Amino acid sequence: MVRLKDRYLLVNIVYTDLPPGQKGPVPDLLLYNQPTIGELRPQTILKGIRSQVNALFGDCGSGSVERSLQVKYLSTATSTFILRISRAHYRLVWAALTFMDRLPVKDGRPCIFRVVRVSGTIRKVEEEAIRRAKLLVLAAKDEMAGKASSDALNALFRGGKDSARNLALVNDDHDDAEMDEGEVSDG
Repeated sequence: MVRLKDRYLLVNIVYTDLPPGQKGPVPDLLLYNQPTIGELRPQTILKGIRSQVNALFGDCGSGSVERSLQVKYLSTATSTFILRISRAHYRLVWAALTFMDRLPVKDGRPCIFRVVRVSGTIRKVEEEAIRRAKLLVLAAKDEMAGKASSDALNALFRGGKDSARNLALVNDDHDDAEMDEGEVSDG
């Protein structure tokens, strides 16, 4: 029996426009990683990706992506979604996401669809989504505290092999800072 092999794409929506009057005390990092509007549904994402694949690759590309493209997870709070696509055609979807410049809803805001991780298992993509959400919170806290350079921000934009180690280092730094504020260690 032949096993169907899929790829899972973790995609972040980064907004390029700033709504008027929102430049207050909110960190810049959070302005670009805003929650997505409630009108965005998995079906509208699929419709937008399919139309973009059709525009870029014609009927052949559209037909090859049609059966295996599926939204497995959508979080409007973190502006993140996970796509499942066959291994042979994930690059077509990635290219289509790269060329999409607006949300696929009526009067959609300008944005960038950033493919953060490609994996053969959904578990690894979910772990990466959780890791990135934690790093985003830590980087926003650091920016609010006035730190010029954040290890969390560097780890957020730099992926790869050292990303788990960077998260551990960032968590250790925050734990040490909390202990310096008056907590007593058992060790």
